[in-house]
Amino acid sequence: MKNILSILFCLTLLFSCTEQAIDLDQKDAIPYDVAFATADRCELAIVGCYDAAQSGYYPGNNQRRGYPFGAATVQQGDMKGELMINVQQFFAVTYNGDYSVSSPNGQAHWECTYQMINKINIVIEGLRTAAENGVLTQEKAADGEAEVRFLRALGLHELLVYFALPYAATADASHYGVPISTVPINTIDKVEEAKEAGRATVAATYSQILDDLEFAEQNLAATRSGGLKISRATRGAAIALKARVYQHMGNWTNVIAESGKIVSATAPFTSPVGGYALTEDPEGPFANNRSNSESIFSIENSALDNATNNGSLSQFYFTVRSLVAVSPIIINADYWLESDLRREQLLRRSQYGSINAFWSWKYRAGTVMNDWTPILRYAEVLLNYAEAEARQNGVTQKAVDLLNAVRNRAVTDTELQFSLSSFANVDELMDAILKEREIEFLAEGRRWPDIHRLTYDSKYAIKSKDGKAGVPEKATWGSMKTESYNPASGVVDPAIIKTAGYNFEDRKYIFPIPLSEISSNPKIAGQQNAGWN
Repeated sequence: MKNILSILFCLTLLFSCTEQAIDLDQKDAIPYDVAFATADRCELAIVGCYDAAQSGYYPGNNQRRGYPFGAATVQQGDMKGELMINVQQFFAVTYNGDYSVSSPNGQAHWECTYQMINKINIVIEGLRTAAENGVLTQEKAADGEAEVRFLRALGLHELLVYFALPYAATADASHYGVPISTVPINTIDKVEEAKEAGRATVAATYSQILDDLEFAEQNLAATRSGGLKISRATRGAAIALKARVYQHMGNWTNVIAESGKIVSATAPFTSPVGGYALTEDPEGPFANNRSNSESIFSIENSALDNATNNGSLSQFYFTVRSLVAVSPIIINADYWLESDLRREQLLRRSQYGSINAFWSWKYRAGTVMNDWTPILRYAEVLLNYAEAEARQNGVTQKAVDLLNAVRNRAVTDTELQFSLSSFANVDELMDAILKEREIEFLAEGRRWPDIHRLTYDSKYAIKSKDGKAGVPEKATWGSMKTESYNPASGVVDPAIIKTAGYNFEDRKYIFPIPLSEISSNPKIAGQQNAGWN
């Protein structure tokens, strides 16, 4: 087999190939029989896929950015919601009228994710070859394949959330999803063949994601040593991601089934797979993001290997670059109790210009830039489970206990804690669960995924100003002052709400397929998202 590893590692999805990228006789090319000739080289290839997940390179230059799973995608998930404020213009394109098919953010998000996926496809083929040649045992090769298939599933789902309408947009999810790539694109013929595939349906894309995660669950190690328990895929991570995927599909029976694999029957909840449990304090996963019981999977960063100042969380979310502040919309919310420990442990006040603003304190590394990017936490597993239980079975002790497990470590006054009698009906319980998600996942990029998945929910969709499902109106930094913050008051000054939201019928609701892709692929050019042609 004479496929060239270095070519594959620099290709984007299919079509944005330069002449250099498709030169199959490059002097520095590495044949498969060399790249996967030893167990150590196989391991390096797997690590390379995690490196691709950490951050790729921005279109048109050689700078690393925060896509697919660095600060850029986290901030993007926050900016397509109303709970954080864009202080500077770095990510204004994610929600205002300046966004276009040629916006570099969308192009980087798409291309870096598919670069990662193609690397994964190369490594899968290489690991299988290594097992056939006796370089690896079948078990070790399967574990490595399971790791990278977990990453592929994560990447495909990320693309669906930003570039496709939600699962429920059509009755059978037959609307456009994203291109499914599962084989290495490593020859001219394969590039041309891939161009014929176009966008798969949302249903088919979810089917591929679940196939990857089923394989991952069956073949991944239950745990790993040291920080690898968090920075490398494990069986518990595959199960947790599967529960999230089923949540986005609205398949509550399977959310319960998957969650039940990693949540004990009664509180205090722990996982029989991997030993996951909530940390004692809300700040636990962030104060020690390399070693804690709650983080199920995170993207590793170090002082020497990170997404640089253009893609590191502490650079964006606190006073190093001061790009994203916490909005008065959530700071002033009366359902976020003033005594809630998350206000004390996970927020900081700091002056920027004339405003003494609130900032997230989840990312603390500053200029060192070694905060790990949180992808899956046990708190999410419990709240996903609580929501599914409430939707399936109404107001039950199990649903309330799961909600309380997350909430009560921050709300320690027993008089303010929930009981079964706190909820007259399931709508009140669902409201509490969804509000808890706003607080718990603040500044983790989870707001847009919640807005997106709830779009077609007749009861619980997040609404824009016109009453339709969509993105709510937002506060604008230039209209604010220090006095705009009035914690837990339940009052937001209408004068600061200057950034318009939009409903799900607006073309901005989902991103367009980037110009770089549609220019190279005539089939996808005819499958552009509505309103972007």
